[in-house]
Amino acid sequence: MRTSNLITDGASAPVDVVSHLPPPPPQLPRPAALFLDMDGVLAPLAETPDAVVPRPERTAALRAVTARLDGRVAIISGRTIAEIDRIAEAATAPASGVHGLERRRADGFLHRAEAAPAVRDAVAAFEAFASTRPGIIVEDKTVSAGLHYRGAPAEEAHALALARRLADETGLSMQAGNLVVELKTPGSSKGTALTAFMQEPPFAGAVPIMLGDDLTDEDGFRAAEALGGFGVLVGPVRETAARYGLPDVVAVLAWLNTVEERA
Repeated sequence: MRTSNLITDGASAPVDVVSHLPPPPPQLPRPAALFLDMDGVLAPLAETPDAVVPRPERTAALRAVTARLDGRVAIISGRTIAEIDRIAEAATAPASGVHGLERRRADGFLHRAEAAPAVRDAVAAFEAFASTRPGIIVEDKTVSAGLHYRGAPAEEAHALALARRLADETGLSMQAGNLVVELKTPGSSKGTALTAFMQEPPFAGAVPIMLGDDLTDEDGFRAAEALGGFGVLVGPVRETAARYGLPDVVAVLAWLNTVEERA
């Protein structure tokens, strides 16, 4: 793994440390497949989930690179597929939502996990927590419950403590992200979604490349690496399984346009 902080273990030598990650190559291996997170990668982070809206330049870049790569582009997000389609204007057919709990194949067939009953308990507990804390937003995704505290960052410790307790009590999987924590039906991740896509047309036999910004994307980075590809971390450098880095959403869209031109 790579990290921006010096890590030592007693008297042992420091691990491999870098202060930055090199940019991904503009010329991709052939054939290549792209897997893209939404928030923080294709779209800037916003105060609320609904504040992220479609942008013509994003839609155009996605459609162009999807056509150039013969359909081997999928959006893998913590959002639902319905939200992915709203923001990306259905620019790509393959998509995975709610950290792999929803997945739409290139042929349009939709896989959706059955929701764990305890998700309803998590939604209720999150709503009770939010009712006395301005700025907290609860997101009910049916198969998972999200607690957003970007609008009240001082509540982070309390939000995470609540989520850990509920995870222990219910058996739901806890997924911490960027000023959000989620309790979800167990059994999937962005890595399992990427791996499933890679077993199907048009992705089978391609080199997978995963772009993500959050801790939830690390499973995707590792899955891409295991299948002969690599990950690209978007945003500040941190400990990561990604091999390359891009600074922000603007750089991602510029890189996608370059990839489309050179593919």
